[in-house]
Amino acid sequence: MWSAVVFLLVATVAALDNGLGRRPQMGWNSWNHFACGINETLIRHVADDMVGTGLLDAGYEYVNMDDCWAYDRDANGYIQPDPRTFPSGIRVLADYVHARSLKFGLYSDAGYYTCAGRPGSLGHEVKDAEQYANWTVDYLKYDNCYAWDATPAHERYPPMRDALNKTGRPIFFSMCDWGNDEVATWARDVGNSWRTTEDIKDYWFMVTSRLDSNDKWAKYAGPGGWNDPDMLEVGNGRLTLDEEQAHFALWCLVKAPLLIGCDVGNMSNDTHSILTNAELIAVNQDDLGVQARKLVRKNELEVWGGQLSGGAYAVALFNRSPSASNITANWSDLGIPAATPMRVRDLWLHEDVGVRSGSVSALVRSHAAVIFKLSP
Repeated sequence: MWSAVVFLLVATVAALDNGLGRRPQMGWNSWNHFACGINETLIRHVADDMVGTGLLDAGYEYVNMDDCWAYDRDANGYIQPDPRTFPSGIRVLADYVHARSLKFGLYSDAGYYTCAGRPGSLGHEVKDAEQYANWTVDYLKYDNCYAWDATPAHERYPPMRDALNKTGRPIFFSMCDWGNDEVATWARDVGNSWRTTEDIKDYWFMVTSRLDSNDKWAKYAGPGGWNDPDMLEVGNGRLTLDEEQAHFALWCLVKAPLLIGCDVGNMSNDTHSILTNAELIAVNQDDLGVQARKLVRKNELEVWGGQLSGGAYAVALFNRSPSASNITANWSDLGIPAATPMRVRDLWLHEDVGVRSGSVSALVRSHAAVIFKLSP
């Protein structure tokens, strides 16, 4: 028998008040595709490609370098980039990114070292934040490796928040403690987004497990602070087209950060089409900021849904099974009176389906998701 999950109402918890993160962040991050293989030439090319491929116009505004850019500290304790890979310095690179109407992000760690063994920020929060501000950084991803003194994350993350705020420069604070310490329950006063899961890779089981792990924390997300099930794997090669579409669509519905993790200079047409689906991006960026939930499950067939502004709803008919199956979303699953007529639009086909009352159904391919917007 189908079982329903209580529908999520609008979150009202107060968020960190730095003026950022009113909608889930959109951009690109280097780690999923390039890992430690980054340098200033690559980042310049990425910035150019973000503009040239239309990703900036689609809403992707951040160019974020992950681990492996930092090298050492100078005599005064200020962090310095690797001179072999970033010989021109970070400020010059940030200026290049900003000149293309993009924003620039860096990575550090709330431990003594980063996950790749570069200098971490624990005990250096103030000077690191000052350096980021001097370099005109707009975004900081803050990881959680090498904190071997066992100080809990809820004590190690606020000092960087305070240091960033003290600089006077608005810097998006993306916390990455992998969902430990029930981070969603305390992170809204600390960061603009917080990882709720372990790292993702481009395997289907990792996409679905991160989606599930993220779901339980939905009530804590909303404008100013977002649950983060990790970056997008669209375009990295192992997922099928249906799996990539489902991955992207569900990340949009659950108001996850949309951080591209592929080589944007070598995207396929399919990858570009997925990442620039304006109707799905609009769901992700909806002003109401309600994270969609898993509402119904029957074996490997699921209905996910969430409220949008203007009395609308986003619905995903999600098939995890190995064969095509019919899936139905009932208005009662969404909290809509059964007799209410709703206009139904398919957000992958960009077609109006018609007016429905009571339910909407579709035949859904294996490892795929059909996405509907219901409007009054």
